Amino acid sequence: MSISPTTNRIGSSIGDRIILALVIAVAVVMMAPVLWVIALSLKENKELMTAMNAVFRAPYTIRNYIDILGTSSVFRWILNSLIVSGTMTIMTLILASLAGYGFARLNFPYRNALFIIVLLGLAVPEQAVLIARHQIFSWLKFHNTYQGLILPGLSAPFGVFLMTQYFRAIPKELDEAALLDNASRFKIFWKVLLPLTIPAQATLGIFTFLNSWNDYFWPLISGTRKDMFTLTVGMASTQSNFAQSEGLGFLMAQAVFAGAPILILYLFFQKYIVTAVSGNAVR
Repeated sequence: MSISPTTNRIGSSIGDRIILALVIAVAVVMMAPVLWVIALSLKENKELMTAMNAVFRAPYTIRNYIDILGTSSVFRWILNSLIVSGTMTIMTLILASLAGYGFARLNFPYRNALFIIVLLGLAVPEQAVLIARHQIFSWLKFHNTYQGLILPGLSAPFGVFLMTQYFRAIPKELDEAALLDNASRFKIFWKVLLPLTIPAQATLGIFTFLNSWNDYFWPLISGTRKDMFTLTVGMASTQSNFAQSEGLGFLMAQAVFAGAPILILYLFFQKYIVTAVSGNAVR
């Protein structure tokens, strides 16, 4: 007994609709907390103190966001976060790309042993080196400086691992063809291979910028002056008591305000992330 093509198409259509419905359901579940935070940020605290279901009815206000912008140092904190996150991202991309190319393409003594040592950095939690790092940076007088906020983040074993694996996936025939044209090693790296790693660099850049922008632990320790606060530390410093002072609406507005740049960055680079994760960048 054979199944007609029409029946196959109908079955496939029903299956696609079921999958689409499940994807939509999962998306709604994932977006619900975000929408809830945004809704809370648009309500005055006195209404939320009366009844939490007030979030579902008007009126809404942007007063909480106006209060954030009215904070005297908020733009200084944004500038600090941009300088720290931007510099850390650029330097990590440069160092991870060079190290990844070296591990993937060059032969030198103890290459594998050194690569294993780099990967061991993934197993060391930040808290394990916190005291030693604090003492070293205090001795160097790097606290309350940009270099004190940036340098610890340049140790990026994940970035080296990612770029190494990506360079290894690129056919070596490209190197050999370039060598036949008398290209130097640096020219091969810069002109031939590096442009092929843009998806991986975009992915690494997003992760690095995200981690740096949201980092709270080390900036809280190293940046103790108000003018050296990053946005996360600065926003937290304006809320001395989460249950009182400005209230829940202001707190949620802070979360939205701090997270908006990351969302914009992700939306701009999402196609590179999808390409890198799917492994379709190198053909």
